[in-house]
Amino acid sequence: MVKIYSTSTCPYCEMAKEYFKSHNISYENFDVSSDEKAQAEMLKKSHQMGVPVIDIDDTIIVGFNRAEIDKALNLK
Repeated sequence: MVKIYSTSTCPYCEMAKEYFKSHNISYENFDVSSDEKAQAEMLKKSHQMGVPVIDIDDTIIVGFNRAEIDKALNLK
């Protein structure tokens, strides 16, 4: 399961979501600017406020790091 913690004004969040879409990866998006519960969950997982925070089967990736995303998803 893929979760992305993002904000509506974050360009890297949008890039990550587009990347998932281009690889037909379904994901659940949480807008931490309006969802306090999601914000607390993101902080617990990443220990920081920067977005995006991507959770791929409990592998936490901070930022839009294509190489780490590919590794976590076993993409070549």
